[in-house]
Amino acid sequence: MAPSQYEIAGTVLTMPVKIRTASQHMAMFSVDADAAQRMIDYSGLQVCHFRPRRAVVVLMLMHYVDGDLGPYFEYGTNVMVNPPGSQAGGLKALQSAGAFIHHLPVDGAFTMEAGRTIWGYPKVLADFVVRDGHTFGFDASIDGQFVVGMDFRPGLALPSALTSKPQVHPTYSHLNGVTRETAGEMTLSGVRYRPGGVRVRLGQHPYARELASLGFPKRAMVSSSADNVEMTFGDAKEIA
Repeated sequence: MAPSQYEIAGTVLTMPVKIRTASQHMAMFSVDADAAQRMIDYSGLQVCHFRPRRAVVVLMLMHYVDGDLGPYFEYGTNVMVNPPGSQAGGLKALQSAGAFIHHLPVDGAFTMEAGRTIWGYPKVLADFVVRDGHTFGFDASIDGQFVVGMDFRPGLALPSALTSKPQVHPTYSHLNGVTRETAGEMTLSGVRYRPGGVRVRLGQHPYARELASLGFPKRAMVSSSADNVEMTFGDAKEIA
């Protein structure tokens, strides 16, 4: 069977879409599971209870440098959810959990259209100010209104033997009344981790108010960075 193709703004994309060079800064947070569930109830998915009444939310900035969708920055609010039909809980359940993408501002019109059309990702246009020196930080704004900023402290380097194995995790999205699952593969290099290690700042945008409803700003369980991320994204599958 021939691979599927999509025409986006006059450019034909052949699946799977490949990202060859990108960097990543992310942090994981423990939040009230009921609050997280209320935020994503529209998806029909269930948050993963890694502890009683607690869920995991991941805030992330990606800088895509070389890939099929071109160069761009992308901020994501991701809620860890169980696969459809699963009621698993506990730390082990996180191993099979996927990331439901609730917010996904980007600074490129092409990647916005591709993300919404192909995978149902909730991409919207945004502006980013990035500070990359001894510490790393960014601010994200939508329509001139500050949404969220994060300031990262450097982490400790992990041996590449612990991080270089390809990781396969599903992502979930919901757009125009349809929930979708997308299979993806990711390989990380130059990875650093530290407990805590990040400061979150919120504005008054509706996205920021949703984060505030989860208890942000708050201390991260762990933060990390990756000097390079290689990724592939397959076709989305409708699940509801």
